Amino acid sequence: MVSKKKIVVAVVTAVALSVGVAGTASAHGNGAKGNGLSTILSDLVKKGTLTQAQVDAINAAKETVANKMRAARDAKHAEFEALVAKTIGLDAAVIKTRLAAGETLGAIAGAKKDALIAALVAEKTKRIDAAVTAGKLTAAQATTMKAGLVALVTAKVDSARGLKGGPGMGKDKGHKGGKGGHSPKGGMTPPAATPGA
Repeated sequence: MVSKKKIVVAVVTAVALSVGVAGTASAHGNGAKGNGLSTILSDLVKKGTLTQAQVDAINAAKETVANKMRAARDAKHAEFEALVAKTIGLDAAVIKTRLAAGETLGAIAGAKKDALIAALVAEKTKRIDAAVTAGKLTAAQATTMKAGLVALVTAKVDSARGLKGGPGMGKDKGHKGGKGGHSPKGGMTPPAATPGA
């Protein structure tokens, strides 16, 4: 018979793996995939395999991991916004407003467009190098990613869809590669539209 301790370890491992899946599901507007784990854990409590205290501990650990991931993402996003604002010489709120109005980041940057592209390429290159150092990418993958980086960033800066795929610049959906599809990320997202506006 499998011990409860082994089952808890297996469930905790499943939680750790599913946090990324649940985060991806929520990022794509499909939170239903994240409910599967709750159902599984609930069923294990009903069967007596796990106690409610163990499930509560698993859920707390899952929430802690999700909060850490969210905080790291938000910190990278804030760093990116600060880089863009500093390079262009405009306040981030002004940039967001202009992006929401349909301007491209290249148009907002004006004469500083080349400097912005250089700054973004340098930042993404730094993140690619960090991924190699962390073992998330091979040197060959990094070389491939870097080869098209200037063209990619230029195209995205000149696009009304930006790095996000929506208005302005947001989380980079392109240049995925390496283990787990990790990519250098960063973005500037326009403020949410006011309902009825």
